[in-house]
Amino acid sequence: MFRKTSLLLVLLLLLSVFAFGCGGTENQSEPEPAAEDTSLADIQEKGFFILGLDDAFPPMGFRGESGDIEGFDIDLANAVAERMGVEVQLQPIDWNAKDLEMENKNIDVIWNGFTITPEREEVYTFSQPYLSNTQAIVVLADSDIDTKADLAEKKVGVQLDSSGQEALESDTATMESLSELLKFDTYTTAMLDLKNGTIDAVVGDVTLIGFMMSKDPGVYKIASENFGEELYGIGFRKTDVSFAEEVDRILNELVEDGTAAEISIKWFDEDIFYVPAE
Repeated sequence: MFRKTSLLLVLLLLLSVFAFGCGGTENQSEPEPAAEDTSLADIQEKGFFILGLDDAFPPMGFRGESGDIEGFDIDLANAVAERMGVEVQLQPIDWNAKDLEMENKNIDVIWNGFTITPEREEVYTFSQPYLSNTQAIVVLADSDIDTKADLAEKKVGVQLDSSGQEALESDTATMESLSELLKFDTYTTAMLDLKNGTIDAVVGDVTLIGFMMSKDPGVYKIASENFGEELYGIGFRKTDVSFAEEVDRILNELVEDGTAAEISIKWFDEDIFYVPAE
């Protein structure tokens, strides 16, 4: 009896050691190493990067009288690409589907007056800021709307999935006071509806609004109050850090040698290129 009990205890002890050993090995297993970032090398190897944009967003990127896409961001991207030794391929996209376009690798960057926000920083790696912007309220020239409070019981338009929509919806008091919020595919359509009196105001990027106003003088005005200042950046996939760092390096070169200022003056009649304070 004693021998059988001893043998049973030995077997139980061996099983316990085996189980503990297996568990310890599993807990101590090394995590898989992160994938190497070859984004810059990949761009250089294929000889181009694909720039995704809303091609109805003047003066950042839009179709000119010839039908070709032009604009501030286009000139800036071409200047960066030239110094990188590659070319730019322009790819108009549905702005509401931009995240999916990047995820599916149909485009390599979003370079189109792309506002840097905390929510977007969770999805994208951003370049350094290169332009400042305001989310402005634009109304007809004879309108009495001049503040956010004046938007109460009014119909307001924004571009779908734009930073203008985000800024307006983040202002709970103003949002709840509206009669209706209308979401358009493009700001061009929203501004046309404003001109026709279908809506009372549009909330959008002052860079875009100002350019459109200059093409249709005397029709619109910008209210004295706005939905805050913001910064534009270039959006890359989260994994494409080396590509983003090279673009930043070249952007700094363009600032230092005056090329960025020349591009800015061409489109805005002044140098508004954003340079962070040291």
